[in-house]
Amino acid sequence: MRKIIYSENAPKPIGPYSQAVQAGNTFYFSGQIGLDPKTGSFDSETDVEVQSKRVMSNIAALLEEAGLDWNHVVKTSIFLKDMNDFPKVNAIYGSVFSEGNYPARETVQVSRLPKDALVEISVVCVK
Repeated sequence: MRKIIYSENAPKPIGPYSQAVQAGNTFYFSGQIGLDPKTGSFDSETDVEVQSKRVMSNIAALLEEAGLDWNHVVKTSIFLKDMNDFPKVNAIYGSVFSEGNYPARETVQVSRLPKDALVEISVVCVK
């Protein structure tokens, strides 16, 4: 079973991909950047904390649309424009998970992200 997940409360895809795809009991969320779903723009182009909060909000909207919550997240990938932003992003990221119930994760610095975002996060969930 394959099902496309779409939420009006998350940014529209900026390319040929789905916001999320369910395959059986596994959900694959495309990377989210800090775009406001209503305007399609960043709340801040220079503040990684503002972008990180929006990223987590966008992921939360997709979780809700899929009937999931943060406890269903088993794997995340974090892409940063600048690894020096790691502590700020890590604090915001960690705030949504229950202590001791953290998903597996990698965090990498990349040379560039879509729309010159400062952070992008994708998740895999299991129901």
